[in-house]
Amino acid sequence: MYTIKLFLVIAPLVISSRIDQDYSSLDSIPPEPKSRFAMLDDVKILANGLLQLGHGLKDFVHKTKGQINDIFQKLNIFDQSFYALSLQTNEIKEEEKELRRTTSKLQVKNEEVKNMSLELNSKLESLLEEKSLLQQKVKYLEEQLTKLIKNQPEIQEHPEVTSLKTFVEQQDNSIKDLLQTMEEQYRQLNQQHSQIKEIENQLRRTGIQESTENSLSSKPRAPRTTPSFHLNETKDVEHDDFPADCTTIYNRGEHTSGIYSIKPSNSQVFNVYCDVISGSSWILIQRRIDGSQNFNETWQNYKYGFGRLDGEFWLGLEKIYSIVKRSNYILRIELEDWKDNKHYIEYSFHLGNHETNYTLHLVEITGNVPNALPEHKDLVFSTWDHKAKGQLNCLESYSGGWWWHDVCGGDNPNGKYNKPRSKTKPERRRGICWKSQNGRLYTIKSTKMLIHPIDSESFELRQIKKPMN
Repeated sequence: MYTIKLFLVIAPLVISSRIDQDYSSLDSIPPEPKSRFAMLDDVKILANGLLQLGHGLKDFVHKTKGQINDIFQKLNIFDQSFYALSLQTNEIKEEEKELRRTTSKLQVKNEEVKNMSLELNSKLESLLEEKSLLQQKVKYLEEQLTKLIKNQPEIQEHPEVTSLKTFVEQQDNSIKDLLQTMEEQYRQLNQQHSQIKEIENQLRRTGIQESTENSLSSKPRAPRTTPSFHLNETKDVEHDDFPADCTTIYNRGEHTSGIYSIKPSNSQVFNVYCDVISGSSWILIQRRIDGSQNFNETWQNYKYGFGRLDGEFWLGLEKIYSIVKRSNYILRIELEDWKDNKHYIEYSFHLGNHETNYTLHLVEITGNVPNALPEHKDLVFSTWDHKAKGQLNCLESYSGGWWWHDVCGGDNPNGKYNKPRSKTKPERRRGICWKSQNGRLYTIKSTKMLIHPIDSESFELRQIKKPMN
């Protein structure tokens, strides 16, 4: 383009100069006949300009062709990306349809489980009535037999009476076995019902696809919403055969760790994890093992519990209070650091109700973690969205709900799960940590909090027992 413009400027100047020369020569040279052909210099100039114009047009055509090719390549890339996005959209739609179908199936199964539970309840009630009638009949027969023996001591017992008595005893034993079987089936159905509820909640959370992150600013915000502890929810069943705690289950012959249903006094039935340790069964109220469960939860979730009993969880302050309010219990805290060193400490404790913000009062019994938690002080439980009046806002520096005093300490088993040597000191303080006597913070790999009722013999042994590693 620059060449063309230069040619268009030069050509008129050359032609005008030639015309001026012609006019000036007219004064001195007599007029000659006018030539019919252009001068040779003018022709060369025009030819040269046309040649440069051709080269310029050729370069312009090549450049335009390159730009068009680039545009076509970008259009092809855009088409491929759009096609890939459409495929992903179709896959997401298919997954959503599959989740909806699964949810519908689970709802149907849930209804079936409810119906089976109602049927079992009715059968159980009828069996109890039959048992009561049979017991009355057995009692009447025993009274009659006693009278016969007193009146006729030398006469042998009639064979029909003996066979009838044996038959009644067998029936009574069969009814007892059937009642135990029904109770076991009822407990299993409750567990299946709870698991189905948990799966429905997971599917619901997957469909919603909320993706909120924890903020590290000075004012903590709510993390992703975690539902309250549906795994532990059962129907409000009044039944005397449910044990009050894991110790009762252990005394009945269940000596393996696992999930069981309990019913403390004046409370609903709910599930707990019974952990068998050295010949006794403890109720597990907290466990951290891999960071799969977020513990920076709301006050409501800490009150009623969250997580999975077979993984990471918090049992719930209200459930813990319903267990320990009627008798004295031991609190045991177990810690394991990233060098696989294990530590523990045990306290006798008292836990207040929700009106006191579940105030905790501790007295150390034994352990190998010195100065773990303040003793003989009222520790008030708080979360990022619930702080007791006059209490320091420890959650600005520490995450997760915990029992705090007038000073924010460095011991926080409910903090954020951090890997070793991967965070700064402020981040370690917000995570699962334990402060030693020299003030150094140690990040913790796993934690367990357990409770067990106090009996006089075990209490005396624990007070004289030496610390173990």
